[in-house]
Amino acid sequence: MSAPSPPTFPHHMLREIYEQPAAIARTLSHYLDALAFRDQPLRAVAALFARHPDLIIAASGSSRHAGLAAEILLEDLAGQIVDVEYASEYACRSTTTRRHPDNPSPVLVLSQSGETADTLAALREAARRGHPTIAITNVPGSTMAREAAIDLPTLAGVELAIPATKSFTTQLALVEVLALLAARERNALTPANIESQLAALTRVPAAIADQLPAWEQTIATLAPLYCDARTFLYLGRGVHYAIAREGALKLKESSYLHAEGYPTGELKHGPNALVSPEVPLVVLATVDPADPESSLRYEKTVSLLEDMKKQGARVLALANTGDPTIAALATHTIPIDPAAESLLPISEVVPLQLFAYHMALTHGVDVDRPRNLTKAVTTE
Repeated sequence: MSAPSPPTFPHHMLREIYEQPAAIARTLSHYLDALAFRDQPLRAVAALFARHPDLIIAASGSSRHAGLAAEILLEDLAGQIVDVEYASEYACRSTTTRRHPDNPSPVLVLSQSGETADTLAALREAARRGHPTIAITNVPGSTMAREAAIDLPTLAGVELAIPATKSFTTQLALVEVLALLAARERNALTPANIESQLAALTRVPAAIADQLPAWEQTIATLAPLYCDARTFLYLGRGVHYAIAREGALKLKESSYLHAEGYPTGELKHGPNALVSPEVPLVVLATVDPADPESSLRYEKTVSLLEDMKKQGARVLALANTGDPTIAALATHTIPIDPAAESLLPISEVVPLQLFAYHMALTHGVDVDRPRNLTKAVTTE
């Protein structure tokens, strides 16, 4: 009896969205052995976390959004001080001011291709200044992987569509591993807590796989309802702000629609003037009820959505499965199964990728090859 044929997809981008559970699982298995960190790939970076109180991250595009998520995770879980730079700006910053002149901060660069010119220049400048360097890339043997002192590969596999999908979620999974590793080295969490969070992390691929078909079915129906919008405002708090930024970028590059990501609480500091039926809101309103800070974030988001409903805003919200509060306040809701606060971003970015994909289809865009973009920006 022959094996069933693998599913076929009309575009590389959609296939790569569906490949994310396997890609995340592969990446985690490279760095984790059951519920423990693998020593060989992580020994050197663990030593850096133990010796240095802070970290600089330099990246561009989607990789920078993974860096923004890493900032929150490393600070909240491990107490690490993190600065996130645009890679294109890093080499232009002052070389005379250092927080620790005798112990330069490690510099972590993230790049899907490992060849992005701005990020490679940042890596080389960091090395020239005497900083320990770390590279997270998805291409074995890439220039960044070779030149960084520490190479931390993601194992997403070849990504053919220009919009980053599985390369981004594998970056998120890896920075979660690094945040928990830093927490171990800095004694910021107990061993039992770290083991529990690693166990939850390993369940993420299966959770995404279970939800993907329903997400796509829902979003394929919703996208035509938003095709008249002229711009979108994506809103998220805390680590979810990074995902709002990523969702907006995916929509821009995939469908040629204007979109911006903002911290949710900043909406009323100017952008609210744009809100109208032609400018919908995409609001990340998930919650981890076991986390007091997540619950506070959620309460504030509910308050804002109550105001937006009175204002007549059109709202597409990502909310916990079965959450009646958000469902009553939003125009449409995409359900996300509950997860720990630090893990929610890995799941919730996937519906935003699907929304960008289906919005592109409604506008007749070649989603795999959007105009004016390349997979690796190799000129500065």
